Amino acid sequence: MTETTSESSVPSAREGSPSGSARTGGSRDLVTGSGRTSIADNVVAKIAGMAAREVGGVYRMGGGAARAFGAVRDRVTGGANTGSAAQGVAVEVGERQAAVDIDLVVEYGVAIPDLAGAVRRNVITGVEHMTGLEVTEVNIAIDDIHLPDDDSGDADDSEPRVE
Repeated sequence: MTETTSESSVPSAREGSPSGSARTGGSRDLVTGSGRTSIADNVVAKIAGMAAREVGGVYRMGGGAARAFGAVRDRVTGGANTGSAAQGVAVEVGERQAAVDIDLVVEYGVAIPDLAGAVRRNVITGVEHMTGLEVTEVNIAIDDIHLPDDDSGDADDSEPRVE
């Protein structure tokens, strides 16, 4: 009888362990009878920032003030990019849910509604997969557009425009 019991307990342990069932209700894994897992806001912000940067057409994260603050921070910390992954990202994190706000600079020529949809999907997928939190909303603000001429200013200054 002991062997039968152990054999029946092995399949039930395997049935309860597939990651598919944990993924569908991901947030329930954060609060269990054995304890609670808390995820800091800056962790969620970094995940969201990295996920947003993966989408083609995103030139930079953060509005003008956030980029200026980031540049000052990098100078003070000696270039240690401690917060650069989360630059332009603000989050609210609860026990089971998170809301994300993202400021973007986009490449010229990219369809902004399509880009916003792709960023939104990537952020939701990334945050939910890594944290188990349900993402209730991803708000995207387009703060600027990067024009092709913006990078070429220094290179063209070395040669005169007319002779």
